[in-house]
Amino acid sequence: MNILAIDSSGLSASVAVLSDEVIKAEFSVCNKLTHSETLMPMIDAVISSSGVALNEMDAVAVAEGPGSFTGLRIGAATAKGLAEAVHKPVIGIPTVDGLAQNMACHDGLIVPLMDARRNETYTGIYTFEGDRLKVLREQCAVPLEDILEDVNRRNTATVFLGDGIKVYKEQIEEKCVVPHLYAPASLRLQRASSVAVLAAQYFMNRRMTDPAAFAPVYLRVSQAERQGAAAVTPEEKRAMAAGHVPVQAAGDPTEDSNEK
Repeated sequence: MNILAIDSSGLSASVAVLSDEVIKAEFSVCNKLTHSETLMPMIDAVISSSGVALNEMDAVAVAEGPGSFTGLRIGAATAKGLAEAVHKPVIGIPTVDGLAQNMACHDGLIVPLMDARRNETYTGIYTFEGDRLKVLREQCAVPLEDILEDVNRRNTATVFLGDGIKVYKEQIEEKCVVPHLYAPASLRLQRASSVAVLAAQYFMNRRMTDPAAFAPVYLRVSQAERQGAAAVTPEEKRAMAAGHVPVQAAGDPTEDSNEK
């Protein structure tokens, strides 16, 4: 099985090739360049280094969201385009699940924290049963206090990871009462190799989609949509509720989280 995996959901961009349970190549960057500038050159480099041609891939996997609105759109468009070109399926992997997979076989709870701005975090709660990731709380967008209360109730040693650590570490230290630690820099941010590992499991269970049908998972509306909804008059809202006026996003979504 050969899988090309892409994660452009956050600050870092990452691409990897998994072939017969081996990560043949992985390329990750976290710099000031935008994902639209870096992603395709990274894909070209990883495919060349891996020795697995694009037309030999069985699927193209991508972190489907949540995360950066711009990054998710870039990743989705890239994955769909490549998959369509070689007539292969797309496998969408929940971004927070992919982050949790970085801590494979960790003994305890795993809590990714992505800074979602507006005092919220994209997060979830996970553990491992053997070498398989188990979802205890599905990915969600909630205030930090919400997820810390859940962690405290579970009363189990916890590892935190994700770019949210930099933003929320002081609050975690203040409010998390269970033993806890933080993932090292090498495992803290999104990695396409983790997306690839989960995608291989999805592939075996035939959890994939036609490229044309794939769409990112945002978990919440964009700033532009919120502003557009606020600008709608009461009369227009009543007409929408009655089904007479189509609801459309007001322009291109403004970035809500760590955008690239």
